[in-house]
Amino acid sequence: MPTDESNDKRALRAELRERRRTRPAHVVDAANAGFTANLIALATEKQARTISAYLSTSFEPDTRQFLNWAIADGRRVLLPIARQDGLLDWAEGDGETETEGLYGLPEPVGGILGPIAINDADLILIPASAVDQHGTRMGWGRGYFDRTLGSMEKRPPVFAVVFDDEILEQVPRELHDAPVDGAVTPTRIIRFS
Repeated sequence: MPTDESNDKRALRAELRERRRTRPAHVVDAANAGFTANLIALATEKQARTISAYLSTSFEPDTRQFLNWAIADGRRVLLPIARQDGLLDWAEGDGETETEGLYGLPEPVGGILGPIAINDADLILIPASAVDQHGTRMGWGRGYFDRTLGSMEKRPPVFAVVFDDEILEQVPRELHDAPVDGAVTPTRIIRFS
């Protein structure tokens, strides 16, 4: 039986998904330039040589310009590949070559490295529907990143990538939800204590 938190999450996700889908194109374009600049600043600050990121969908903050910069700058980029068993495999990506994966999400084309490859990352960038002021991240409901982060012995800094209006006072939290260390928005880099 679903908990109140899972019902609250489902309703909030639907609202946030609709907000993303109806965001005007000129607003998204301006935001994407800000995302790229702030992601570059964060990767540079953290001196991240290996970065775990993701290929954004059309309604997510665009990570592709950042991925192009990281690869051109000689950084290793690990991108997730969803598996049926709820785990993530990883592949080194070029930010451009991709295929449609599980759930219709974009995935990299390349040799599969397996779930433990994420342990090489110096910085992890993950998608989110929202993040609250305490670092509670709400994903899209499949739990892939929560399982991945929860299984890591030594976790590098983890930052969610969200629009400014997706930093909320509080999001519903369940026991399995893995917190993030910060969030990257078009206008700022936020660190949670």
